[in-house]
Amino acid sequence: MFPPERLPLVERYVGWLAGAGTERGLIGPREVPRLWDRHVLNSAVLGEWIPPGARVADIGSGAGLPGLVLALVRPDLEVTLVEPLLRRATFLQEVVSDLDVPVRVVRARAEELHGVESFDVVTSRAVAPLDRLAGWCMPLVAAGGAMVALKGSSASDEVEQHRDELRRHGTGDPEVRALGADVLESPTWAVRVSWVGEPQVSWRIARDARPRGQRAQRRPGPGGRRRGKGTR
Repeated sequence: MFPPERLPLVERYVGWLAGAGTERGLIGPREVPRLWDRHVLNSAVLGEWIPPGARVADIGSGAGLPGLVLALVRPDLEVTLVEPLLRRATFLQEVVSDLDVPVRVVRARAEELHGVESFDVVTSRAVAPLDRLAGWCMPLVAAGGAMVALKGSSASDEVEQHRDELRRHGTGDPEVRALGADVLESPTWAVRVSWVGEPQVSWRIARDARPRGQRAQRRPGPGGRRRGKGTR
């Protein structure tokens, strides 16, 4: 699933998860024996739904799942890891520096970047229910882009529960897909949501966060399109 030349980086990253990631509480000790199948490969197959050369933001990145895995499996992507908690953002920056990969780490809440940055794809994994997640992620999705969220096997039920609310905010019908069915024992379920027309930043949650969002405008840099490393 990984380019041969990238596999040593992935193995080094798994070492970080099993070591410092566990020690700092980002990964539960019981998860260590199943880091590859339950976490790394589960995240890697998300690349099936991401176009070549895309600008990707991983919201609530935590230990770097799925964003950092995507950066390792797909070096063509321009990946930004967005994480509000200091200890998690610090861990991510340490890992990115050690692996020496062109991944940006931004310490911020997603709504702080509304109206400031935009991306072709906004990813997440086990962050929030679909309606709340869309409120955080969709204002970051550029025209023609999409939010792609890793969900469990009940993804279709969650889509039906929130379909009408998503439509009211101008999105198209959510798509549900099982990823990695030919390589994983249990496939990864993902939901993809895109705009029908022009991107919107008028979600209620975005307006509520306006004071912090204004402060965030000085942090990411013009246009939010630079490559490079560093916590902002």
